[in-house]
Amino acid sequence: MEWGWGVHRWAFRLSGGRLGSRAFGIPVLQLTTTGRVSGRPREVMLHYFQELGHYVVIASHVGELRNPPWYLNLKANPAAVAQVGPDRIQVLARDAAGAERDRLWAKAVELDPAYAEYQGRTERQIPVVILDRI
Repeated sequence: MEWGWGVHRWAFRLSGGRLGSRAFGIPVLQLTTTGRVSGRPREVMLHYFQELGHYVVIASHVGELRNPPWYLNLKANPAAVAQVGPDRIQVLARDAAGAERDRLWAKAVELDPAYAEYQGRTERQIPVVILDRI
């Protein structure tokens, strides 16, 4: 899986976001966070969907017991850049909670049933992250 995402990231970067805007039929964005320890830019490719003009990403980490590094980076510094196709957008991340989280989680599972499988692999509640344009 890591190899596949690496090739995808390479094609996305090389084409300026014109290639690789979808993976497995689901839209993909490149999220650039600030490393919580290093302070350096960190890039990750993530599936997303839009909800009321916001981008929504899921911190599933394929159901691992711990949250993904990009999510921990956002918790330390919620300002990031989302590249959607050729557009680079300044965003501020926040966790969805309560009924909003439940609604967005249901939509994520509808779009990609693998998220339900990932939730079954871990005891942590998988975070649903909203990226607000700033």
